[in-house]
Amino acid sequence: MTIYEQARAAAEEIIECACLKKGDTLVIGCSTSEVLGGRIGTVRSPETAEEIYKGIIEAIGEKGIYIAAQCCEHLNRAIITERENAEKHGWEIVCAVPYPHAGGSFATVTYHNLKDPVAVEEIRAEAGLDIGSTLIGMHLKRVAVPVRLENDYIGEARITAARTRPKYIGGERTKYE
Repeated sequence: MTIYEQARAAAEEIIECACLKKGDTLVIGCSTSEVLGGRIGTVRSPETAEEIYKGIIEAIGEKGIYIAAQCCEHLNRAIITERENAEKHGWEIVCAVPYPHAGGSFATVTYHNLKDPVAVEEIRAEAGLDIGSTLIGMHLKRVAVPVRLENDYIGEARITAARTRPKYIGGERTKYE
């Protein structure tokens, strides 16, 4: 499979496993260095990021799901998403524009492909794909539940996926769905 096909397959799988619906947010952390077989932060590739973006955006766009691209540590793992999504959730918009050396290739590609991109400091997404161990957990709603994907690699990078569920509250008499 190509990088594009692997990205699309992983996105389709997490959409199904997490039961994502229109208006939900899928957070993506992506190290193109890891996808290409290098160590995180060493082999930036906007071309690789573009292929991954295309695969994911085609899968989520069909469902009306928002993409949220996590920047690298140099932008404090800020998130790039559509302004409409940020405003809908009341997420605080910050001033930052990613580029490959500060933000990462995937966040940069996402920024330049969205209709009205903004950076926000933090979010609470319904599900996520962590491509190459970029640590997206801080941007997921509680309670995060790991998901084992059949399509668990893009290139050389392992994908860690998660969905979320509401917290269980109550005691021994409580019934859950």
